[in-house]
Amino acid sequence: MPSIGEPSRQLPELKAAEEEVKAIATFLNTEAIIGDQATREDIVRELPQARLIHLATHGLLDDIKQLGIPGAIALAPSGEDNGWLTAGEILERFASSQGIPLHAHLAVLSACVTGLGKITGDGVIGLSRCFMAAGVPSLVVSLWQVDDVSTTFLMIKFYENLLTHQNVANALKEAQWALLVSVWKRGLY
Repeated sequence: MPSIGEPSRQLPELKAAEEEVKAIATFLNTEAIIGDQATREDIVRELPQARLIHLATHGLLDDIKQLGIPGAIALAPSGEDNGWLTAGEILERFASSQGIPLHAHLAVLSACVTGLGKITGDGVIGLSRCFMAAGVPSLVVSLWQVDDVSTTFLMIKFYENLLTHQNVANALKEAQWALLVSVWKRGLY
């Protein structure tokens, strides 16, 4: 995980997120990119070929590069790269006239506050808007801080539902309901 803040502190690993992506990779008959292999450079290189993007990690609402576009996804740092994939970089690399558009039909940003951003007269500017501008027509994002274990449960149920040919909205609604029932049964409400 990359570092953040002054003084710099490394973000904690998300053990349940690793379980999440491994389970989803099995559903989709692919291989999860995890840990040190999930560098910003490697993920950015893979994004244009992906038909479905699922990123399970830390999300920040900060404008790390001070481009006026808040939002960043934590990936593994490598070399001089700090590991942060920012909303501004997504816009520059994939949505600009010189960029390579994304071809994914769905992006799932399984991290905190990935649906938030800067509110303008034009709407909300942030990660979700940048992915849409880059060509992704459908996104699943979070509007709040999310728990690692609960999110893993939710995402696994979401993909189970999605694979039964439900549309994205119904698959998410059913997964949310399953999570609520699970929490209620365990008396954690």
